[in-house]
Amino acid sequence: MRGALRGTQLAILVTGLTAAATLRAESLYVIEQLVVAVNSAPDASGERVATLKSGDRVEVIERSGEQVHVQLGSGPEGWVRASYLTAEEPLRTRLAQREAEVARLGDEVKRLESQLRASAAPAAAAPAPSAAVVEDSAAPPGRALFGAGEERPRPVWPWMIAAALIAFGSGFGLGALLLDRHIRRKYGGLRIY
Repeated sequence: MRGALRGTQLAILVTGLTAAATLRAESLYVIEQLVVAVNSAPDASGERVATLKSGDRVEVIERSGEQVHVQLGSGPEGWVRASYLTAEEPLRTRLAQREAEVARLGDEVKRLESQLRASAAPAAAAPAPSAAVVEDSAAPPGRALFGAGEERPRPVWPWMIAAALIAFGSGFGLGALLLDRHIRRKYGGLRIY
């Protein structure tokens, strides 16, 4: 009996959560480059309540086949064809947001560049070190320890590419020989290609 009671409570809880999720308003936007009529009836036979332009936001109340019952931001309700609506934000709105973000980042870059110049100015005003110290500090640490005559190690990637090409070529050649041998054995020594 207790198990059935808990199962019923669980079913009521799940139903309540599902109903709460469906009651939350879904926002849709009018698709690009349109002016859409909002009618008082779902079959477009009612009177025109309002018009919507591209990018206007509406709240979904219910859906009925190809029609969507919506509430406009200004308050009136009406029906609009579902194919005129999309869940994506309009391109103009997204573009304006991105342009504002670019402008903000540009201002941030300018601020950081001015901070960098301001911090570099005191370093330029400091007295210059002696020539020997400048020469030692400009050299990489490895040169000071192991002598000035060493060169940088050569890159390995050209050798790896050459080895891969050689391996590919020999594999292709070996495959061609084996295929030729197989065909000749199958057709009594004749090359049929």
